Amino acid sequence: MNTEPKSAVADPQKVGIVSLGCPKALVDSERILTKLRSEGYAISGDYADANVVIVNTCGFLDSAKAESLDAIGEAMAENGRVIVTGCMGAEPESITREYPNVLAVTGPHQYEAVVEAVHDAAPPAHDPYTDLVPPEGLHLTPRHYAYLKISEGCNNRCSFCIIPHLRGDLVSRPAAKVMYEAERLVDAGVKELLVISQDTSAYGVDLKYATSNWHGEPVSARFYDLAKNLGKLGAWVRMHYVYPYPHVDKVIPLMAEGYVLPYLDIPFQHASPTVLKAMKRPAHQEKTLDRINAWREACPDLVIRSTFIVGFPGETEDDFNLLLDWMEEAQIDRAGCFKYEPVEGAPANALGNAVPEELKQERYERFMERQQAISAAKLQGRIGTEMDVIVDDIDEDGAVCRSYADAPEIDGNVFIDIEDLDGVDQDGLSPGDILTVEIDEASEHDLWGVPCL
Repeated sequence: MNTEPKSAVADPQKVGIVSLGCPKALVDSERILTKLRSEGYAISGDYADANVVIVNTCGFLDSAKAESLDAIGEAMAENGRVIVTGCMGAEPESITREYPNVLAVTGPHQYEAVVEAVHDAAPPAHDPYTDLVPPEGLHLTPRHYAYLKISEGCNNRCSFCIIPHLRGDLVSRPAAKVMYEAERLVDAGVKELLVISQDTSAYGVDLKYATSNWHGEPVSARFYDLAKNLGKLGAWVRMHYVYPYPHVDKVIPLMAEGYVLPYLDIPFQHASPTVLKAMKRPAHQEKTLDRINAWREACPDLVIRSTFIVGFPGETEDDFNLLLDWMEEAQIDRAGCFKYEPVEGAPANALGNAVPEELKQERYERFMERQQAISAAKLQGRIGTEMDVIVDDIDEDGAVCRSYADAPEIDGNVFIDIEDLDGVDQDGLSPGDILTVEIDEASEHDLWGVPCL
């Protein structure tokens, strides 16, 4: 009998990753990790323990670029073997000028190039028993929710934005590929799918809404059809980055019928026609108000979140006051506000008439004061109502949850105090569980509730 030991499998190479920027970049990082893990790499959470470190950068704003350069510098100082990818990689000289010794620089969504760079820096140790990954891939989000990217790039040419320069024009994924990925995620225990892209409601335009086969049935690469099919999987479906095109009206009844959450994330950016024209955005704010009113009539539970920019070049006090008045009329449920920041390469840089920084700050504060008042009043109206909430975390203080009105990390929470969980099986309560609660308290951003037993 041969008693010689089997050949030992080499210790796996370890890869660390720093992921910056938006959820779309997070999905890119997840795809890179999934590919590397499938090849036998281990994932390290420590600079010192990693054979190579990937930094996935954000290059949308100058402040984001500075944060990315700081992250690269930290990785170089702590480890020294660094591969840079992401949006800043579209301009590699901006990185190599500061850090000429990085191992490689690749652009956004260049997964194969990143993996090849890792192969060069730390060749994989093959082990057929450990290099497998779960069918849903690896994710950096909690197990009960996941981002579902349906396209890359953007066909819009907003004057303040360089995303088309960084990521190119719209490239939609075939509907069947999206559906198979979503199905794998739900089968793996994901309870909430957050649909993302640069322009979600433009999904499929580049494909001419072509059909592809999902379980032998044709599915169309069309916003409405995708929403309806995702709604059949049994998970919460949340739509992000939706432009208010007319065909979005057709999706509102799906929200009223429960296929997708009655939640729309729409980047309105401003309300003044003059500013919107300078931004190269749709400038028909009256029609937008009419559309919002029609949506709420068709789906009274609809929650709208949006983002706005104050201090855009040429914005006058009249423009800003018009925005505040529009906010009162539109009653946007959740709103984020950004002070305009020039982006290198953006056409808006040539507009002139810059708004002074102190005036930007003053307008930002006035905007947030107005929005917080709107939000507080809306949340006060929730007191006494019942809502389904998804559990995000459980600790010694109670449960941290979210309702359909709250996207993770950007909106508010619904808290359940520990004493109010007495009638709930706390040992059996886990992130991803869905409870019905009665709301009994509200602040400007958050709610508190008691489980309905």
